[in-house]
Amino acid sequence: MTTLLSLGHGFSARALTPHLLAQDWRVIGTTRSEDKAAALYAEGVEPRIWPGADMGPALNAATHLLISPAPTAAGDPVLAELAKEIAARREQFEWVGYLSTTGVYGDHNGGWVDEDANLTPATKRGQMRVEAEAAWRAMGLPLHIFRLAGIYGPGRGPFAKVRAGTARRIIKPRQVFSRIHVDDIAQVLFASIQRPNPGAIYNLCDDDPAPPEDVIGHAASLLGLPLPPAEDFATAEMTPMARSFYAESKRVRNDRIKTELGVELIYPTYRDGLAALLAKGD
Repeated sequence: MTTLLSLGHGFSARALTPHLLAQDWRVIGTTRSEDKAAALYAEGVEPRIWPGADMGPALNAATHLLISPAPTAAGDPVLAELAKEIAARREQFEWVGYLSTTGVYGDHNGGWVDEDANLTPATKRGQMRVEAEAAWRAMGLPLHIFRLAGIYGPGRGPFAKVRAGTARRIIKPRQVFSRIHVDDIAQVLFASIQRPNPGAIYNLCDDDPAPPEDVIGHAASLLGLPLPPAEDFATAEMTPMARSFYAESKRVRNDRIKTELGVELIYPTYRDGLAALLAKGD
């Protein structure tokens, strides 16, 4: 039976699941908690609590493998636990996907990057992703790397903060981010599974990189609420994590998902995506 083993079955992987179940796939997904396991089961996924569970039987059944967990300072958590078991089964996998980040490209002062751009991460998180990508490539698997821009979707849009009055428009000159709706992540992954091309790297983002303050402002406009206050990045109170996201400014090209995979984005701009979220009651 065609079977996906999804290691770290989170937001993006859960969006992919319905595409596979509609084609009579078996989907096995790992999670760390019993509560999340119950939610996965309700969605048609066979949950495994991992780390903890013996992953041998699931690996034996898998024809396809999706890896979502982020690396840590200690390295890639999946490879740390399962590298030997995965390597021993490399011939059985038809497709392996690794979810990375456009953070591997680093800062380009608002300029454009594509999949052939040099990897010059400006943050420790980005550097760890570069190292994790290299480690997965060294495994000799039919690997496909997906570099994701900022993810949004149901429950992960700006509306809650705008409604609560806690949203801010942080202004930093030349700062732009690329984004991707989770439904478009799912359709790209599904298209790749249908058209395997081991060694391929794909940027997953929409067609409209934009300053973050524009997105917040548009969300407020859709809600009919006042424009959130503008704050200068240099003096705004922000956590170190939040501030680190502003260390990189770039526009990410997505031509390859269109030309190689035939993908037509469901939400080509953040305006399309936010309108759809609001219409669905987000």
